[in-house]
Amino acid sequence: MAETPTLAKNSTDLLTIIRWIRQMKLPWIPIVIKVVLVICAVFAPLLAPHDPLEIDLLNSRMAPGEDWSYPLGTDIMGRDMLSRMIYGAQTAAKISMLALVVGMVVGTFLGLWAGYKGGWLDTIIMRFADAALGFPTILAALIVVVILGSGIEAIVLAMFITVWARFARMIRGDVLAVKDQDFVTLARITGVSTPVIIWRHIFPNTVNTLMVVTSILVGQVILLEAALSFLGLGLEPGAAAWGIMVAEGRTVILQMWWLALFPDVAITILVLALNFFGDWLRDSLDPKLRRLQ
Repeated sequence: MAETPTLAKNSTDLLTIIRWIRQMKLPWIPIVIKVVLVICAVFAPLLAPHDPLEIDLLNSRMAPGEDWSYPLGTDIMGRDMLSRMIYGAQTAAKISMLALVVGMVVGTFLGLWAGYKGGWLDTIIMRFADAALGFPTILAALIVVVILGSGIEAIVLAMFITVWARFARMIRGDVLAVKDQDFVTLARITGVSTPVIIWRHIFPNTVNTLMVVTSILVGQVILLEAALSFLGLGLEPGAAAWGIMVAEGRTVILQMWWLALFPDVAITILVLALNFFGDWLRDSLDPKLRRLQ
């Protein structure tokens, strides 16, 4: 008899959680797609049925569904398309996260200091940011590849050159709106040091913008990584990357349509999902938009 109140309490808690989830109006489709990307990136060695770089000429040019050992078929060299798609997700996640983390840290730091200090420091940092935003990323990648050679480091550096400036610009705007408010002025009057004011009083007010910019830029960075891989800038030919897979499939697209189609669809779906999630996050964190809902 004592179990009945416990069961009733558990069911009530479950209903409360379900009601809370419904009220949040989460974008479930983008979330599911992001979760699938993370799972593929983290557990690629466990999920991939074959080695993505293993060449098997006896099973080359196999169409999807022809042999269920290769559900998505094989490419010209007999490499399993499903395994290459899974490892391609890992490559996209790894490169985009590296570029975003480095760009976010550097851009946020420079944006905080430029906005708070102002003067010549603000002018110098923002002029560098304008130059970075106006510099073609493809040209930056060409220069980096010539200097450093091919590899993940070259792609990350090429994307960082432009990504940091977006963070710096947006964070600086938030700092300019916050630094003259009463709580910052009071901290300054009481003798609080500049690094403490920036870290404890100003930075927390930029977190929402930081989250929104990051969520929106993820899709752009993944698309940029695919474009650079497609052009052969960075990763070695034959590597398990979606852009390289599209480049390999475009020459035989009439005979082997699946080589370019599957990575193309993956890139499109992932970028759309990340952009939709970024829009939802922006609307959810904006108090003006929340009042209109």
